[in-house]
Amino acid sequence: MEPIVVVEPRSAARCAECRRGPLRRMVLESGAPLCLACADLGHLVYLPRGDAALTRRAREAGGLWAVVVRHDRRRTRYERQGILVEEAALARAEAACLRDAEARARRRDRDARRRAAQDVRFTAELAAEIGRLFPGCPAERAADIAAHASVRGSGRVGRTAAGRALDEGAVTAAVRASVRHRDTEYDALLMSGVPRRQARMRVAPAIDAVLAAWRR
Repeated sequence: MEPIVVVEPRSAARCAECRRGPLRRMVLESGAPLCLACADLGHLVYLPRGDAALTRRAREAGGLWAVVVRHDRRRTRYERQGILVEEAALARAEAACLRDAEARARRRDRDARRRAAQDVRFTAELAAEIGRLFPGCPAERAADIAAHASVRGSGRVGRTAAGRALDEGAVTAAVRASVRHRDTEYDALLMSGVPRRQARMRVAPAIDAVLAAWRR
């Protein structure tokens, strides 16, 4: 079944029955423009496009609705602008969408709490693994390295598949990165213009010495 089409005219038009004009929206009946009141659509309210769920529910909740279009000169075609729906139907649709939004918010909150709990457990496991591989590393430093490396969405070693699996190489890489930045002149070398690869080579012996001490 074809929907009722309401046109937003580009040029001034008057209703063929009541002679009111210019018309903001009109219905073409046998080629003649009619205002919404004369077309028996004057009681409908406008819902602009943009919210597909609200539009669908507003249509389903009412008995009468119409699609609103406007001619696009550049594309040489009529494009949908929104719909006209019964006010009560729109109110029911808005209430339904609000309930959905509240449900989605509660779901997001539950998911956030679940991820936070997972992150706490993983950070603790990573800190424990750092302590096992590097028993000489101070507990506070191990916890700090684990917290830094395991930040969700950071792309750091702890968030890689190997890091989440507590792979020894990944855990060692996280510890090595921490030592590089906090216990060597690496950052200062970068700030002074030393190329990254060269700076890493210069601080590698110092890093190896710290890691060797922590492994004892």
